[in-house]
Amino acid sequence: MHLASLVEMVESGFDDRVLLGTADTLVTGTAFGQLVRAGASTVGDKTAIVYAGENHPLLPIALFSAAWAGVPFIPVNYRLEDHHLNSLIARQPGALVLADAATAPRIACDGPVTVFDDWLNSLPADPPVIEPPFDDDEIAVVLYTSGTTSEPKSALLRHRHLMAYLLGSVEFGGAGPEEAVLVSVPPYHIAGLANMLSNTFAGRRLVYLRSFDPELWLETVRGEAITNAMVVPTMLARIVKSLGGCTANVPTLRSLSYGGARVAERVLTDALRLFPDTGFVNAYGLTETASTIAVLGPDDHRAAVSSDDPAIRRRLSSAGQVLPMVEIEIRDEYDEPLPAGEFGMIYLRGEQVSGEYATGSVLDAEGWFCTKDRGSVDADGYLFIEGRSDDTIIRGGENIAPAEIEEVLLAHQAVAEACVVGIPDDEWGQVIQAAVVLRDGEHVDPDDLREHVRSALRGSKTPDRIVIKHQLPHTETGKMLRRLVLAELAESE
Repeated sequence: MHLASLVEMVESGFDDRVLLGTADTLVTGTAFGQLVRAGASTVGDKTAIVYAGENHPLLPIALFSAAWAGVPFIPVNYRLEDHHLNSLIARQPGALVLADAATAPRIACDGPVTVFDDWLNSLPADPPVIEPPFDDDEIAVVLYTSGTTSEPKSALLRHRHLMAYLLGSVEFGGAGPEEAVLVSVPPYHIAGLANMLSNTFAGRRLVYLRSFDPELWLETVRGEAITNAMVVPTMLARIVKSLGGCTANVPTLRSLSYGGARVAERVLTDALRLFPDTGFVNAYGLTETASTIAVLGPDDHRAAVSSDDPAIRRRLSSAGQVLPMVEIEIRDEYDEPLPAGEFGMIYLRGEQVSGEYATGSVLDAEGWFCTKDRGSVDADGYLFIEGRSDDTIIRGGENIAPAEIEEVLLAHQAVAEACVVGIPDDEWGQVIQAAVVLRDGEHVDPDDLREHVRSALRGSKTPDRIVIKHQLPHTETGKMLRRLVLAELAESE
């Protein structure tokens, strides 16, 4: 199926139901379809719709307009430094570039940049008829995902991948007319995209938080009678902290899902206590799998917290059980499947699994995708994630490439070697620390090195701590033994 089919389903199934917006921007199913067709009519010969900006109440119109026009939707990280932001946009020549008012002046591309609100206000009331392609093998969304190098990869999600995820995990029209979801995850994150699609499919009103603030999040849940919400671990930690030990007082909130990185058990148990009437859901997935592939549901959370059985309580740290439409294998270093309870590399297979980049597919001959996460599945089917097999730091749900920070450190005249790692942290999931070796005869204060990084990169990529070492561990072939640096820095915390 094609995402354009979802537009027609929404129009007929939710014609008078409010699907988007707050009190001043309400959009029904009928109006949704009209806006999508109008948006598609503005695409013309453009190759894609690129969106660079924060969340917006009518953001789904851009995605579905792209689908109706038969071009990809490409949300980019507007928080990047200008040269990185523009390099990503430059990968999409001939695209219709939409941006929020703050980001638009930062963009330098061959064509014009249109402020998203201006684009919405200019949509024709009586657009020409456009027939969508309905080819489910066409690319629907391109998401940029960071790995161990500083150059992001273009992950491709086709219509069939996204629709397989929706049809396999969401009931069409399953939400009641009173239900509303609060989306505070940025639009360039797979979780933000999945929230947009799954809640539209369910018929649940989408309310967007333009930028996250814990007090504003709580106020919006109460003021908009939010029934469902999704946060990344850093957001959950900040919400818990803002409550100061008091019960959340969010009577309408039925479900709170979290994902994107590991949550500290202390933060999670505090959250369960402060949201006593809310069901918690841990969702594990990847960009390349079109979002969620495993879920730890509310009953599992309650059972784990209340149980004296260590095996059941341990499930609180799991990603839950794999969805029935996804196959999983845990493999050893020889690519052989491992038995229950053994840790190895996680491989996935299923209709929603893309495993494809602009450079080509990375699926093996039998359709398996290597997640580059290490984990295990216990005898009861619960998936436990040990961590990334590569070196990516996940800070606040954001993937950060150590190589990018190391390059900046090595550019300093006093630095001979540098190793950047992620140290576990209750609030951020991981914080950034670095070990450096100075050149002979050089002296520099670690705080000056931190300022050097901050001046070249944004604050979220600045190491929280830099330690000066006499030497760093290497293999015989000269490769940095990052795991030893990580262990040493963690021990010296």
